Amino acid sequence: MSELLKDMSVEQFIAVTESDAPAPGGGSVSALVGALGAALTAMVAGLTIGKKKYADAEAEMKEIAVKAAEIRKELVEAIDKDSSSFNEFMAAMGMPKDTDEQKAARTAAMQSGLKSAAQVPYSVAETAAKIFPLAKAVIERGNTNAVTDGLVAAMAARTAVIGAGLNVKINLGSIKDEAFVAEYTAKVKKLDDEAVKLEKEIFALSELTDRL
Repeated sequence: MSELLKDMSVEQFIAVTESDAPAPGGGSVSALVGALGAALTAMVAGLTIGKKKYADAEAEMKEIAVKAAEIRKELVEAIDKDSSSFNEFMAAMGMPKDTDEQKAARTAAMQSGLKSAAQVPYSVAETAAKIFPLAKAVIERGNTNAVTDGLVAAMAARTAVIGAGLNVKINLGSIKDEAFVAEYTAKVKKLDDEAVKLEKEIFALSELTDRL
């Protein structure tokens, strides 16, 4: 695939996801969902800026708009990074294995690829988690006409965190470095638990939700 995933149209991205191509998969989709959550957060902040009714929140919303845009940009870049990390592992799988030396080199390359394939989605989860406080702020103090957009941003953040975390976990199952596995297992669990907790807290702010 020569074209970057991030440069595809919505229809093209969906079509290649639906196809039998090995990528994009759940990791790239999680990054995309997170990027959309960040974009929605920036949108609500933008719809608040310049409104006399929300003058007291003007400075805060300007700061949130900038932060959310930075998160969105980082997650958009991660859409292709996730697929690239998977391709690194697949390339290692194709290395020769006729001699003991070749087998050892192949195994080492595969392990390196698996670690990369775990680290990239972890970075996605970590970045997406930064959306929660921003989404909470725009729901509490932003334009009330866009409160549902802020709520969807929080849901998108949760999906991105947990979805990316699942991609970390599946790669950890094949990694032989026990210290690495223990470290990332603990870090993913912490992010997962926080994502669920923060989404519930944010949903409790609005009467439009069922207070998950």
